[in-house]
Amino acid sequence: MSYILSIETSTTNCSVSLSKDGETLVLKEDKNLNYSHAESLHLFIDEVLKSATIQKSEIDAIAVSKGPGSYTGLRIGVSAAKGLCYALEIPLISISTLEALAHQVEFDDGLVVSMLDARRLEVFSAIYDCSYSLVRPIEAQILDKFSFENYLNKGKVYFVGNGVEKTKTLIQHPDAIFVNDKLPSANEMSSLAYAKYKKSDIEDVAYFEPFYLKDFIAIKPKS
Repeated sequence: MSYILSIETSTTNCSVSLSKDGETLVLKEDKNLNYSHAESLHLFIDEVLKSATIQKSEIDAIAVSKGPGSYTGLRIGVSAAKGLCYALEIPLISISTLEALAHQVEFDDGLVVSMLDARRLEVFSAIYDCSYSLVRPIEAQILDKFSFENYLNKGKVYFVGNGVEKTKTLIQHPDAIFVNDKLPSANEMSSLAYAKYKKSDIEDVAYFEPFYLKDFIAIKPKS
């Protein structure tokens, strides 16, 4: 019996789950449009454990969404995860944000494009088949009306994530299916984290860093 605490902070959704043997027991998240991670994350962790009547000492591993996504959000999530791993002397498991997001779409045929909003017409995206195997690796790409055309011409393509809103204004194709209002969640991390835990597929806590995909760019405030 293995308890894994999962942390997802790559977007505005501050999400924490506790799972047992890959099944989510408790999920706590906040999907508002503002980043509340700094204020909410540790409170959510405490609430999830209290709800499950589990002590921190009973946790077997910590899973964290590794990115891509918000630079600040990822830093907060990974810092919290590493701190817990150090304190509890338990392993750290990293989960691809876009892979976990893809699992929010259940489908039998076609492909799913997991996409997170970046600046302007850019998204971070990856493509998976119906068994959630990676078809095209993660890229930062500028969208236009021809994006994903080679995949769409072969069959149905589902688009999921907060990059969907800008995508559906550009892509007009009968086989494009847009799954609205979905953000990465710790809920889908449960089974993925347990699969890695059983294989001892863990990270070096001291050296692990989020997968940002692109360097952080600071924008000067308008005067």
